[in-house]
Amino acid sequence: MLNRALDHAWRLLGTAVSFIVFGFSALLLSVTVCPLLALTAPSQAVARARIQRTLHHACRGFVSFIKFIGVISYEVHGIERLGMPGNLPKGRLILANHPSLIDAVFLLAWTPNAVCIMKQAIRHNAFLSWAVSWSGHVSNDTPARLIQSCVATLNEGQSLIMFPEGTRSVPGQPCEFKRGAAWIALRSKAEILPVVIRCEPIMLTKGMRWYQLPPRAGHYTIVIGAPLSPASYRPPGSSPAQAVARLTGQLQQILDPQRIGHAISAPAWSLH
Repeated sequence: MLNRALDHAWRLLGTAVSFIVFGFSALLLSVTVCPLLALTAPSQAVARARIQRTLHHACRGFVSFIKFIGVISYEVHGIERLGMPGNLPKGRLILANHPSLIDAVFLLAWTPNAVCIMKQAIRHNAFLSWAVSWSGHVSNDTPARLIQSCVATLNEGQSLIMFPEGTRSVPGQPCEFKRGAAWIALRSKAEILPVVIRCEPIMLTKGMRWYQLPPRAGHYTIVIGAPLSPASYRPPGSSPAQAVARLTGQLQQILDPQRIGHAISAPAWSLH
């Protein structure tokens, strides 16, 4: 009983420290490193690429830190599919389910050239707004403009991380995917990289406060599947709406965290 109490107290302290470290690190990068990288770059594209790499390394360091202090543990399968420096796939749509608050941080930590779709609230956050603006993350202002911005980002050769649910999953309820991700994939013709994320026991999910901790540290299992071509989900004679519905349904099936055991055991895991 005493050991459990001490473990809970340590993880509670570690979680609080983690939020503080994340916030002030983001603020520090926003007001020092990002402006310096932007001002010394020969072009906006170079500046954006440098800042994306910087945030990638910062996220990687943060994930390592929270694992080191015992807040979480994790395992990643198929990490090589996200790309490595010097061999970065261009313009891929990385689609994942969204069980917890730090899912985007995980994916940015292992994807060197990616941006995310950010909520308007984040763009007005004092700690995060400048960092996401400097690095070219996409804002989810209106559906029509969002799709247009995402397609443009992918056509420029950047990878885009997106959660088709649109928000974090509700524990105990099935995932419900919006059709925006499928529209973006079909319009951009960008390669899809499916990612399944599961955390056991659940933590930092929708409706949970940061201090509502599980009985033990959350363990994240993350599986990166084989790349997919969106064209294969639009057979001859089908309408765009039919293709979008078909792709959305397939994504909802494969990105179900309950199937993660199947995803790990399948060496060439894909939607087919």
